Amino acid sequence: MIPKSLSLLMLILLSGCALPPGGRFASAPGAAPVTGNPLLVATNNEELVWERAIDVLHDFNFEIERENRLAKVVQTSPKVGASLFEPWHKDAVGYSSRLEGTLQSVRRTVQISMQQNEQGGGYLVSVAAYKEKEDLPGIAANSPGAATFEESKPLNRDLNPVVGQSSPSRWIPAGRDPLLEQAIIAKLHSVYSQ
Repeated sequence: MIPKSLSLLMLILLSGCALPPGGRFASAPGAAPVTGNPLLVATNNEELVWERAIDVLHDFNFEIERENRLAKVVQTSPKVGASLFEPWHKDAVGYSSRLEGTLQSVRRTVQISMQQNEQGGGYLVSVAAYKEKEDLPGIAANSPGAATFEESKPLNRDLNPVVGQSSPSRWIPAGRDPLLEQAIIAKLHSVYSQ
């Protein structure tokens, strides 16, 4: 039998009442839906375009892996996807993305490229967010059994027991993440229009 307080908490969480105001899971906070990808930024200040794009990636908690100023491309390190229980992480946009991150290991990378507009002044800023799902090669059981002593066997002096996965995880490409792309584009639109 489930205690009443636990069942009440589960009911609140499942009903959506625990979602932050403003619909954090629905879209980027305070952002109007913007559909233009690439986004036209009407300025010739390359430094401003570059630095604000980096700031937006940091706002979404992504770490920069590679910056190439000549090619005008910024790429982030893979970030493990947020779950329902991590509302402070902004990489999972929408309830379904957060639910997926709760049930399946997901990671995302973002690439922002900035090219000069051929038709006139300004820059075209495009965002590509890629999602990958984890594929474990075998059982990944991490139990405390390797650190305990058995009474029926003599003391084993192996000070480096193998605990965890025997081989690294594989990541399967799952395509692009359009909700994250639109959230980043909306945030870029708001910071460039200030």
